[in-house]
Amino acid sequence: MNTLYAKNGLVFWSEEEIETRKSFETFFVRKLSNCLKTLNRGFEFVQVEASLLTPRNLVNPQYTNEDIFVVDDLVLRPETTMGSFIAAKDLLNSHNARKFKLPLVVWQHGKSFRKEQDQPLNHMRLKEFYQLEFQILFSPETKNDYAPSVIEAVRQMIWEQIGPCRVEASDRLPSYSEWTQDVICEKTSMEVCSISKRKDFEGVSVIEVAIGTDRCIYNRQVLYSADVDDTNPNAA
Repeated sequence: MNTLYAKNGLVFWSEEEIETRKSFETFFVRKLSNCLKTLNRGFEFVQVEASLLTPRNLVNPQYTNEDIFVVDDLVLRPETTMGSFIAAKDLLNSHNARKFKLPLVVWQHGKSFRKEQDQPLNHMRLKEFYQLEFQILFSPETKNDYAPSVIEAVRQMIWEQIGPCRVEASDRLPSYSEWTQDVICEKTSMEVCSISKRKDFEGVSVIEVAIGTDRCIYNRQVLYSADVDDTNPNAA
């Protein structure tokens, strides 16, 4: 990755890095799908792609105009969640031509935008960045506790790609979350993923998995530039 614009937080990606990001998408979708369908064969995975420009009223109010890029009554989305939620509500609508029901996973892999503070590139505080975000939707009445299996599966699948990772409680709890756990790369102490139990989808339980694939690319490069044992993702 290069900062050819000479502007902090904006990078150019090489062809190899672009291919690596695509491979992350394929690998992480397959691994999480295998995990959830082992727990419940009823899970369906649906990929969507919402517009980067999002109505301001749909964006979580925790993002102020100092945090995001605003264009009239639209914003460049700070995360993909709002688009996935709107798509999920449409998919679950009983009048939809194709009938979907819970449990359901709606996922996107695309760009988000935030007014990050200027920092050295190795902090990966990019103003324009990729997120691979899964919204795992299921009935509040389910007897399955998906969270422990999802958290461990995500830790292992990220470990397989970027080296040793740990899971720890987030040092910040978003307003929409009952709890949030972060996946941290051991080599760099960088957060590469957050997993949250959301409470802002009425009548539906949601576990969100949000992976920063740009950060995964960076940490993979660090991994292969050092002697790191990444052979045992089952280690605690």
